[in-house]
Amino acid sequence: MIVNCLCVLLGGGLVSLSPREVFLRLVHGVADGNSSELPDLYGEVTDVRHPMATPESEPLTSRRALREHFTVPPEVRESLPKRSVVDVVVHETADPEVIVAEFAYEFTSPDDSMAKVPCIFVMRVRDGQIIESRDYIDPIRTYTARGDLDLLIESLRKDVS
Repeated sequence: MIVNCLCVLLGGGLVSLSPREVFLRLVHGVADGNSSELPDLYGEVTDVRHPMATPESEPLTSRRALREHFTVPPEVRESLPKRSVVDVVVHETADPEVIVAEFAYEFTSPDDSMAKVPCIFVMRVRDGQIIESRDYIDPIRTYTARGDLDLLIESLRKDVS
């Protein structure tokens, strides 16, 4: 059996990344637009949910599904505002695989206006890979920060009709 894990060489041996390290790679990778590297942070089988997603989204249960989720066409990627990760607080739990991470994505628009989107991720990381995550992200602030509020309103109208 081949096991794929995110490991680092430390003192002559391989050590899996901690849940905190995996989380930080994930959110900074999202902010930096390194979408091709992000699926490798997840296990082959995983359970990623976005409970606050609008419109609702299905759970992402495989690395392949996450690869599709993170794929952004170049023309769309270029039109997105710059994003950075701020206000990071990582809470460790009694379970060494589980963390609760509070942070915000800070968007900078082309006109240099700023918008913060608060987030909370509850993640289970095993052998250096995310096997379960609940990502709570404010959808209204996200759409507003990206300049896509019209898309959100349109999707809400479709849900009502």
